[in-house]
Amino acid sequence: MEIQPINAIIYNQEIVDIKNVIAPPYDVITNEECDKLYEKDPYNIVRLILTKGDNRYQDAKKFYDDWIENKVLIQTDKPVIFYMVQKYTTDSGRKIERKGFIARNKIEKFETKKILPHEYTMGGPKEDRLKLTRAINANLSQIFMVYTDPSMTIEHKVASKYLFKKPFIDVFDDNGVEHIVHIIDDPFDIEIIQETLSDKTLLIADGHHRYETAMNYSTESKDMEAQYVMSYFTNSSDDNLIIFPTHRIITKSFDNKTILDKVSKYYDITRLPFDSFNKLQIKKQFLDEIEKSNEQKITTGLYLRGDSSFYILKLKDEAISLIDAPDVLKKLDLVALQELIITKELKYTKEEQMAQEGIQYIKQEFEAFDMIEQNKAYASFIMAYPKMKDIVEISKAGYRMPQKSTYFYPKLLSGIAINPLHK
Repeated sequence: MEIQPINAIIYNQEIVDIKNVIAPPYDVITNEECDKLYEKDPYNIVRLILTKGDNRYQDAKKFYDDWIENKVLIQTDKPVIFYMVQKYTTDSGRKIERKGFIARNKIEKFETKKILPHEYTMGGPKEDRLKLTRAINANLSQIFMVYTDPSMTIEHKVASKYLFKKPFIDVFDDNGVEHIVHIIDDPFDIEIIQETLSDKTLLIADGHHRYETAMNYSTESKDMEAQYVMSYFTNSSDDNLIIFPTHRIITKSFDNKTILDKVSKYYDITRLPFDSFNKLQIKKQFLDEIEKSNEQKITTGLYLRGDSSFYILKLKDEAISLIDAPDVLKKLDLVALQELIITKELKYTKEEQMAQEGIQYIKQEFEAFDMIEQNKAYASFIMAYPKMKDIVEISKAGYRMPQKSTYFYPKLLSGIAINPLHK
């Protein structure tokens, strides 16, 4: 894979406070959060990535040009790579330091197998991002790419030189994640990064709509810079890369007996009863058992409204042949659940699942539990953590994961760097 540094557009930190102008990716910002970001700072990146009003793209262009003219946004003196460490603590208390870097990669069609998608995309978001790219002629956010390097070359040979220096950015987001960014401008270090990834295949972890937008834009632009896209790259060989599942929450009315009867056709069920005194302890046991059991056999958790039990669901061997999916996908707990229970037994149409009608997709386990305990849902199916090796195997085989199946946390901030698509 061809990697290039970025002659980046960055915020002028002599004019702005960086913590007030960064924002999450556009596709996770709610309307309420957008309003707050607008109020937070007149130069917040949200005014570019998620502009309000009827003339959104033209207004974003106006903001962008004005900020450059007034030196709120400035360009780096030379092409650079941004090395980033994201620090946070999981709900279980584990301290994570996910490491990666922001650079440009050559845009490749999926047919080359040099870049692998793992999820499907929808037309609406791609059209929106394409109009914004045309207006500003720049990448405002990164694609999230994963590569594999067991030798950890970049971590050992490059990153170690910079981590003790004063960072270019050191900021906490609203979720308490610390984002530490260093600028790599030494040609020797940049060359090491380029050589390390030269023979690597990339997997798109997040940003499928943005990548396909970049593909479309590259075919219509005459600028050589538009043949590259800004991406964040992280090493799957580092155990600090964690993929969170997306749980399935049933909000359509079903009684508990109906759900359990349908589930029992395909799964062996183990009941974990609890009371008010040991609920937290049993909940932890419940989550631990899902992960432990899923190593050996497809396992899913179930929590029902008004039921003082958690349920461990282990797929019966004979049920695997009933899953209408390619063999490489049949190993996924989510595919088994969606094909056998959600689609076949609970009769959700594909359209209802896509539109989240009567079903919701929730990323945090505590939210999935809260939906039941607050009587906002009838059943919460708790999924096991996805495995990177399964995602890569599925992608290499030419298939994609089910919609809303993976959640790479933490998200990448917008506002660290902008990649201009012209000289």
